[in-house]
Amino acid sequence: MADSNSFTNGILGKTGLKVGRLGVSGGYGAPSKAFEMAFERGCNYFYHGSICREGMNTAIKNICNKGKRDKIIVVAQIYWRFGWLFRRSFEKFLQKTGLDSVDVILLGWYNSYPPQKILDICAELKEKRLARFIAISGHNRKAFPEFAKTGNYDIFHIRYNAAHRGAETEVFPNLDAANRPGIVTYTATRWGGLVNPKKMPKGERTPMASDCYRFVLSNTNVNVCIAGPKNMEHMTEALTALDNGPLSQEEMTWMRRIGDHLKL
Repeated sequence: MADSNSFTNGILGKTGLKVGRLGVSGGYGAPSKAFEMAFERGCNYFYHGSICREGMNTAIKNICNKGKRDKIIVVAQIYWRFGWLFRRSFEKFLQKTGLDSVDVILLGWYNSYPPQKILDICAELKEKRLARFIAISGHNRKAFPEFAKTGNYDIFHIRYNAAHRGAETEVFPNLDAANRPGIVTYTATRWGGLVNPKKMPKGERTPMASDCYRFVLSNTNVNVCIAGPKNMEHMTEALTALDNGPLSQEEMTWMRRIGDHLKL
C-alpha cells in the first residue's frame, strides 16, 4: 500500500521526471479551467489521445504562458503505423497545443513490436529534441516485459483497474527494478462500469470515480493513474482521490469484490 504523501507526487520510473500521480486526459471534453485547477493541485501529466480537444490545448497554452512549461509533462499519443501519417499527426499536435516539442511520444495500442520505421522516426525526433521520451500502450499485458527487454521505451501505458488486475502478475513483477520504465495506467473505472449502479452486486455500495483512482494509486507499482474528466464536476471528484489517500484494507477488499463481480 502507498503512504498518504505518495498520492501527490512521485518519480516516473527511469525517466527521473517528477510527476503528480494523478494524470489527466484531454479527450473527454473538460474545460481548460478544470485542467488548470488539476495542475495547481500537482497533476502535471497531461495526456492527449487521438482527439485533441480544445480544453486541454488551451490549458497547456495558459500554463506555458505563465512560464511553467518545465513543470508540465505533455504526452502526444500517435496511432498511425505509416511513417508520413505519423509525422503529420505529430506536427498537427504541436500546432494545436502551441508547443515546440513534447515530453513524451506515446505509441498507441501495440500488442506486439512496433515497426522499425516508427521507432526510427521516434529516435529522430528525440535527436532533434522535439521529444524527450518514448512510451508505448497496449492491451496485451504479457508483451510489456518483452518490450522492456528492448530498451526502446521509457514509459508504459497499461490497462489496470479493480476488474482488470492481470498486471499484478503479468507485468509488475516481471520488470527489472533497476531500469524500470515509468508505469502509467488507464481505464481506472473500467470504461464506467465500476461506477455504474446497475452493474453492482446486490447490496454493494457503488464506487465513485475517485475510489477507482485510489484503488489504482494504492498499488506502489503505479506511477501515474489517468483520469478522464468530461467536465469540472468530474475533475473535482477525481481530485478528491488526492485528499482521501490510499484505500483501507476494508475498502480494498470491497473494490476487489466489485471488480470480480464485473468480470463474471
